Amino acid sequence: MTEHDRDLAEVIAIDRSVRRRCNQPLPSGRTCRNWAGPSGRCRIHEPESAGTVPESTAPPSRVAEQFVTELLAFLRRRVTGAYSIDMYGFDRELTEQVILPLARPLYRSYFRVRTGGMDNVPATDGALLVANHAGAVPFDAIMTKVALLDDHPAHRNLRELAGDLALRLPGIGALARKTGNTLAHDDDAVRLLSDGELVGVWPEGYKGIGKPFSERYKLARFGRGGFVRVALLARKPIIPVAIIGSEETYPIIGNVSWLARLLDLPYFPITWQFPWLGPLGLLPLPSRWLIEFGAPIQVDDYPPDAADDPMLVLELSDRVRDTVQQMLYRNLMGRRSVFF
Repeated sequence: MTEHDRDLAEVIAIDRSVRRRCNQPLPSGRTCRNWAGPSGRCRIHEPESAGTVPESTAPPSRVAEQFVTELLAFLRRRVTGAYSIDMYGFDRELTEQVILPLARPLYRSYFRVRTGGMDNVPATDGALLVANHAGAVPFDAIMTKVALLDDHPAHRNLRELAGDLALRLPGIGALARKTGNTLAHDDDAVRLLSDGELVGVWPEGYKGIGKPFSERYKLARFGRGGFVRVALLARKPIIPVAIIGSEETYPIIGNVSWLARLLDLPYFPITWQFPWLGPLGLLPLPSRWLIEFGAPIQVDDYPPDAADDPMLVLELSDRVRDTVQQMLYRNLMGRRSVFF
């Protein structure tokens, strides 16, 4: 064979290697028969890595198969006990894969929550998030939890400090523990912060979520500043959080105090919807939400014994409360509509 013949044979071999079919799966389940380039894929499939199926073009049968496989694996772990919970009862897998996905449609489509200042929340270290509380039913805690898991770059879990009532209610208490709630106790809160967790607290407590609609977005007293003492002991920053929209979910126009005492509840609300609309009155109004995470208030510059100074604790508590209140007023001024 002459040198010219060898060059011609090499060109033909290269052409044949290039002119091959793509053979990537299509959404219909068939195989792509477009001519492939040097990488072995056609232009349609070029952005994807070799040998993989783009998620957007995966056939429905494969998506269903993957879902069933993951579901069976999840159920197997639950049945065999091959999952972990921490000392407070927090079940990360159940929270992230079952419980919070149920709240996600409320977050995305019903309340249409927007967030701001997410970069103020640390990606790894501990911090104490202090927020306003309102709305008869504490949806604000749930929406804040979804916001940090879904919209924070590090997809962080929020560990809430809950009142005794929330943890002793049948069914609800166990579920609250599973999702990361723990009793509001200084030692537990300090330990969580020291372990690098995000801890959420709503200092207004039941006074906040049970206040009448006429007092909307006016912060109640922040207790005696116990959350400040926790932050000082753990040497972790306080992040003020302002939540707009929760006040309008269940506008409270009255409180049946004698019924609340009979049921051992902090309040029994009468709202615009309940009890006038019967079961439909339990449905929250679809207000549009905004959750803003403010700049951290650092406490590591205070002396080690600052937590034992009641005047300093109250002063810092008032500072946090004023910060949240100003954030609320600023966001309310910029809100165009309650529901749109």
